[in-house]
Amino acid sequence: MILKKTKIAILLSILLVGGVALVSLWVNLQDRKRALEEEKIPKISTEGADQRLEKIHFVEEKHGKKTWELEAKAIHQYQGENVVQLEDVKVIFYSKDGRLFTLTGNQGKVHQDSKDMELVGNVLLVSNDGYRLKTRSMSYQHLSKQVKTSDPVEFEGEQISLTGKGMLIDMEAKTFKVLSHVKTLWKGGKRG
Repeated sequence: MILKKTKIAILLSILLVGGVALVSLWVNLQDRKRALEEEKIPKISTEGADQRLEKIHFVEEKHGKKTWELEAKAIHQYQGENVVQLEDVKVIFYSKDGRLFTLTGNQGKVHQDSKDMELVGNVLLVSNDGYRLKTRSMSYQHLSKQVKTSDPVEFEGEQISLTGKGMLIDMEAKTFKVLSHVKTLWKGGKRG
């Protein structure tokens, strides 16, 4: 009887140690995977910021109508450079024709004098009419009203799926161009 209890205790100990080892291995692999993903995303330095604010929400209105909203987990202000850096960014653009565009990313930089903006890390642009664009980084030039990236892009709509490298959106001309390595998949499975 004592031998049987000893065997069970040894077996339980082996299972417990094995379980702890497996959990530790899994956690280590998850940490390593996360570190590799973070390594791929270029970081925007927040060192030397003059101010830091957390959980911010800005709204711009013109003639009583919202033009855009900005939310961020935190912002870092650099007075000497006239630059604001953002963490966990979400921007909603309200177009004159009633469409909404929601843009999100891990980090952003806004040049206050020019209103130009850069976004890096898991950049996603979604429209309220079902279009979705995903890339690693994106920049917006306020004067030319152009959005661009040189990174790979994935675009999805109700009837099309498209991948390529590099993109240019001209908001004034209302054009969207994927610059190279374009592959399209139309609804029904035909490749273009």
